[in-house]
Amino acid sequence: MTSAPYTPTETGVQAPPTPPRKGSRWIEDWRPEDEQFWAETGRGTARRNLVFSILSEHIGFSVWTVWSVLVLFMGPKYHVSSADKFLLTSVPALVGSVLRIPYTFAVARFGGRNWTVFSAMLLLVPTILAAIVLKPGVSLATLLVVAAVAGVGGGNFASSMANINAFYPDRAKGWALGLNAGGGNLGVAAVQLIGLLVLAVWGKDHPRYVLAIYLPLIILAALGAALMMDNLAGMRNDRRGLRDVLGYRDTWVISLLYIGTFGSFIGFGFAFGQVLLVQFRADFPTPIDAAYITFLGPLIGSLIRPVGGRLADRFGGARITFVNFVAMALAALLVLIASTEKSLPAFLIGFIALFVFSGIGNGSTYKMIPALFRAKAGDKVLAGADTVAAHAEARRLSAALIGLAGAIGAFGGVLVNLAFRESFLETENGNAAYLAFLAFYALCFVVCYLAYLRPARTASGA
Repeated sequence: MTSAPYTPTETGVQAPPTPPRKGSRWIEDWRPEDEQFWAETGRGTARRNLVFSILSEHIGFSVWTVWSVLVLFMGPKYHVSSADKFLLTSVPALVGSVLRIPYTFAVARFGGRNWTVFSAMLLLVPTILAAIVLKPGVSLATLLVVAAVAGVGGGNFASSMANINAFYPDRAKGWALGLNAGGGNLGVAAVQLIGLLVLAVWGKDHPRYVLAIYLPLIILAALGAALMMDNLAGMRNDRRGLRDVLGYRDTWVISLLYIGTFGSFIGFGFAFGQVLLVQFRADFPTPIDAAYITFLGPLIGSLIRPVGGRLADRFGGARITFVNFVAMALAALLVLIASTEKSLPAFLIGFIALFVFSGIGNGSTYKMIPALFRAKAGDKVLAGADTVAAHAEARRLSAALIGLAGAIGAFGGVLVNLAFRESFLETENGNAAYLAFLAFYALCFVVCYLAYLRPARTASGA
């Protein structure tokens, strides 16, 4: 594929060419909207890139959330309090959320394959650092710095989504991005399963074994990306799109909703095991007892994420998101009641439900973004604007908001862990945090209704 790059539009008008880039892994001619091209060449190439993108993103999520497992190994000899363990899981969540913005731009700047190889190899740094410092007697400050470095794994989601978004045509983006995101999210459950394996086989004195298992996996992910992925020469960064999208009210509404969905998913993924050990110590006297349970929530939440996108396709993203937040509020209420009554079965049911609905909400909220801007483009066309220009603008703003909402949503994971930390510090239970989650989910479904579902609201398409 060495012909001049081609940027499709709805009328088939060729866009100005980008300068050719050298190297056998650069694709100069990429036309996913051309159905013949897609059937003969595009689909297979896109699918191959999707598979190895998922693998790299999956490992990235595991490294990002590895401290949710490592804190389970940190017994009294480490002299780290339960509150400080929540702090250790907050720091990588914070760094990961910040890195999502530059990671989004890196794909167009360096190439999807090249950046995937680099970002995968970068995961070796936090993994090796943690293996070096993790031992009884290490200072909390050192642990916090090393945990912060693990935040690089959180950026992989943004670059992976931006890359796969460019490979697929509009008609197939929803399912492809859902698979990419869900496969990456599974990394949260995978690292907890590996932690369970290490605890069961070697015991709580060997946290380095978790890290040792990931070292060859990181190398394999980078090698797979180097051998099997491609760069798209036609990709361009659009920093102006990020600036432009900041002026839309929908940007902040969607970001708020994504804090409630993805922020809950990643925050609970970091905190769930520690919550069980602290709040139900009699039922979970050892970390391995908690580890048998903790992986279930992230596993189910990851697997169900594409379902949220499918439901949004059929019934509308705003409707599914609204109902989903009502369900999350009810689940949070059940967790609060179960915590007050010290009922472990009800507590587990409520918490697993939170993972399930956060997964569905991840898919449905993301699906709202292109639908909203398509609706705005339709309004502009009806008002006399050029069809091609209006829909090109919609795609540009959608891509910008997808990156921004992903970064802001990930920050919700920080808020979840800080809420738990303050609640356990002040009251020695998580009730204040559960009440805060309930109030936030109620705010989200009210905002979703007022913004997109109330009868007076005529625009939407969400």
